[in-house]
Amino acid sequence: MAELMKVTVGDCLKKQAQKNNAQEAIVYSKLGIRYTYQEFYELTSKVAKGLMAMGIQKGDHIAVWATNVPEWLLLQFGSARAGAVLVTVNTNYQSAELDYLLKQSDAKALFFIEEFRSTSYRKMVDSVKNRIEEFPELKHFIQIDNNSSSSYSTFQEMLAAGDVITDEDLQRREESLHYDEVINMQYTSGTTGFPKGVMLTHYNIVNNARQIADSMNLTNADRLCIPVPFFHCFGCVLGTLAAVSVGATMVPIVQFDPKEVLETVAKEKCTGLHGVPTMFIAELNLPDFDSYHLSTLRTGIMAGSPCPIEVMKKVIDKMGMSEITIAYGQTESSPVITQTRTDDPIERRVETVGKKHSQVEAKVVDPITHKEVKPGVQGELCTRGYHVMKGYYKMPEATKEAIDSEGWLHTGDLATVDEEGYYRITGRLKDMIIRGGENVYPREVEEFLYSHPAILDVQVIGVPDKKFGEKVAACIQLKEGQSLSADQLKDYCKGKIAHFKIPEYFLFVDEYPMTASGKIQKYKLREQALEALSVTHE
Repeated sequence: MAELMKVTVGDCLKKQAQKNNAQEAIVYSKLGIRYTYQEFYELTSKVAKGLMAMGIQKGDHIAVWATNVPEWLLLQFGSARAGAVLVTVNTNYQSAELDYLLKQSDAKALFFIEEFRSTSYRKMVDSVKNRIEEFPELKHFIQIDNNSSSSYSTFQEMLAAGDVITDEDLQRREESLHYDEVINMQYTSGTTGFPKGVMLTHYNIVNNARQIADSMNLTNADRLCIPVPFFHCFGCVLGTLAAVSVGATMVPIVQFDPKEVLETVAKEKCTGLHGVPTMFIAELNLPDFDSYHLSTLRTGIMAGSPCPIEVMKKVIDKMGMSEITIAYGQTESSPVITQTRTDDPIERRVETVGKKHSQVEAKVVDPITHKEVKPGVQGELCTRGYHVMKGYYKMPEATKEAIDSEGWLHTGDLATVDEEGYYRITGRLKDMIIRGGENVYPREVEEFLYSHPAILDVQVIGVPDKKFGEKVAACIQLKEGQSLSADQLKDYCKGKIAHFKIPEYFLFVDEYPMTASGKIQKYKLREQALEALSVTHE
């Protein structure tokens, strides 16, 4: 794709509704919901009108706190057509985080579901409503799932209220929108400090979605299963918007369940499947994995956290995803910076995060001098182009820290790039372990330990040490029915990796602390490890 498209999210959907009107746009297999592109477009018109009838103006912020329910999708495209900024709310948030987001984002409306995984959203919303004076901008609460005991307005009532808005009113609103206006705001997971609201424009996400689709050879003949959360860029850009950019069919999973994913892929004959590595690991390790007919699978994306080479190989061999791609990026870059292509040699597709997208600039710089380094030398990955966010909402200082005066976004990720332009992500600047003056990159040690046949998953962290400053600890998940000791693992490492990289500590865990988007929270893992080892910060 050479030319960047100067269009809105609404324009993008309209084009597909005209071109692929009778084709399925959305299929919720388990819910029995099927919308053609034409039906989906008409429903988003109703949503846009409903928002306008509520008094939502162009540029107003609306927050959505829900799993991958059909209404989320309708709100994503309907709010874009009304010019409202969709603020995505992490499904794992609790009351303090919800309060923070609603205040910081200046949300005018909150759309929410009753509950998620035994957490009552409604109770937390009740608490917000009882303290409404603390939220000067918040005017509307709409409960998405119809619960007869709820006192809140329903989604259906909002749609019905939109009847007073004419087609001409909506058309005028859509004509007033500009492709370079902010349309989506996502809060970074806040692994350090308070979450920041990343402001993304139509131009950012429409073009990124199209480049993602092109990299995976996605067309209107594809059916893409989307089990990753919509509130994250992986769901709403690499998933829904990438599908819409080419007229493919979206097959969402409301809440990730490995069994439901494979059942849906088989039943709906999906050709594509997205997931973070932990999702693919869960699917591959289902006891009845071999009973699912996955022969239609061809492509998809593994992303969200470093993709273990062994897992990639299994996805290709056992799931038949011969054209699976790896995408790398971050919310601040809409989100994809580099991606492997379907025709890249297998080594490239399992060992690198591909080449930069077209129309994207990228470079690797020395973290201290900020000078570009030679191919093969590790440094911080920086990127510049159409995909870089407008900035963090109401956080000018943080924006300046992230984007330098020449427009380069500093990712905070360590990387190398080879002579042919393939990037490898080697760790996080802040995850690097310095043991007695030697730099240890967790990713390298993790990749080595993955080669042990009894290991299901592994995360390597640094823990404080009086003598060395830091020592290496490996948190290991074993495959079912396997047992290993720390001594056996140390023996496995000896002579194969440098002695200073061999973990001092091996901790065997059942699960890792995760963000709702499936990323492992290494800082929490570090806290748990310190507790288990009774290592004090001395």
